[in-house]
Amino acid sequence: MTRRLFSGIALASLMNQEAQGAEHVQRGLPGLPHFAAKAKRVIYLFQSGGPSQIELFDHKPRLVEFQGTDLPESIRNGQRLTGMSASQSTFPVVPSKFSLQQRGQSGAWVGDLLPYTAKIADRLTFIKTVNTEEINHDPAVTMFQTGFRLGGRPSLGAWVSYGLGSETDDLPAFCVMISSAGGGQPLYDRLWGSAFLPSRYQGVKFRSGGDPVLYLSNPPGFSERNRRGFLDALGQLNKITADEFGDPETSARVAQYEMAFRMQSSVPDLTDISKEPPSTFELYGADAKRPGTFAANCLLARRLAERGVRFIQLYHRDWDHHGGLPENLPKRCKDVDQASAALVQDLAQRGMLDDTLVIWGGEFGRTVYCQGRLTATDYGRDHHGRCFTVWMAGGGIKPGVTYGETDDYSYNITKNPVHVHDLQATILHCLGIDHKRLTYRFQGRDFRLTDVAGQVVKPVLL
Repeated sequence: MTRRLFSGIALASLMNQEAQGAEHVQRGLPGLPHFAAKAKRVIYLFQSGGPSQIELFDHKPRLVEFQGTDLPESIRNGQRLTGMSASQSTFPVVPSKFSLQQRGQSGAWVGDLLPYTAKIADRLTFIKTVNTEEINHDPAVTMFQTGFRLGGRPSLGAWVSYGLGSETDDLPAFCVMISSAGGGQPLYDRLWGSAFLPSRYQGVKFRSGGDPVLYLSNPPGFSERNRRGFLDALGQLNKITADEFGDPETSARVAQYEMAFRMQSSVPDLTDISKEPPSTFELYGADAKRPGTFAANCLLARRLAERGVRFIQLYHRDWDHHGGLPENLPKRCKDVDQASAALVQDLAQRGMLDDTLVIWGGEFGRTVYCQGRLTATDYGRDHHGRCFTVWMAGGGIKPGVTYGETDDYSYNITKNPVHVHDLQATILHCLGIDHKRLTYRFQGRDFRLTDVAGQVVKPVLL
């Protein structure tokens, strides 16, 4: 009798959801977006470790003149050094071993290591003056992902999910994938966590092997009907607890259980790429057929975007080239170049780029001086947060723009600085969110992604 009662209540709830239709899907905050949005969703291609702007985007021909000379103190200007180069007695300048060329009608500088990105340069905006105070990986990545150098703040994707909700009932609003590059700095779950926001807004991590998402499959001998009945009963018990204690996490837990149940059907369809035409794999490259690669994750990102996922975060690691840069940087570029460009092209040809914001970049750049021993064939570069390049495309961003200028050493900004908080404010603006008004009260104060800073970079907007 009790089982039938619970099932009947659950069925009534589901019927009510269906009756509400599209209105049910919108779970964002009242009054959001704050203004007309150009972007409906974000795909963030985060290159963890710090890609070298000197080799890839920031052309500095005069470095050949300075080769082997010590970086002038007037340029370094007392910059805080990492533990990797603090003991060096000299800081020899090293130009790039690789060439950069001006690309397309926009004339944007893109390195030869990124031939596919070079072909779409006119679709991109290159911000060459992104900067951060952080000089080590964990606080720098945490700053980019959460707006603060220490853990304990909601991630960018969680803020977006909290503010705007989801366009789909069958997949999470915020999904995360990490590609296998074979090494690199560790990435922690708090980087896509919800911190003090309700846990339903945290990112859901997709895996490359086994079940794409943990615990989706039913245990052996446990049918879908069993699971439905179990969730109905559990939901009622949780509702009693929620009514008694008023803890919003209880309701969030119920919502997550229900999402997991729906994902049992939606995720297999999402990850089944067998119906993709040969042209897809010609575009993304053969690696797109290998789960866990950056190319496969880019293709999956497009499929998630098609299905209404609001924020899609991809991480690619092993860009931390303190030594052996001439050998290792080409490998990382080969991992991501074709697939990154393919994603932009694929979205464009499907009519989705205009309302999808794509972002590519790391947590900082690399120094102009060599870390360690400089030889005729080998060099490395230390972390550099004073200026580095991030590119953006679609979703309200002007194509074919290069914004900001740096000095002859790619060491200091000479025009139009863009702080991490400015970049975050701009991302939210593209989604129709005023970054100063998206707040959450916790422990007696209002928190926001950009803390007490951040200015929208209006010159890069359509």
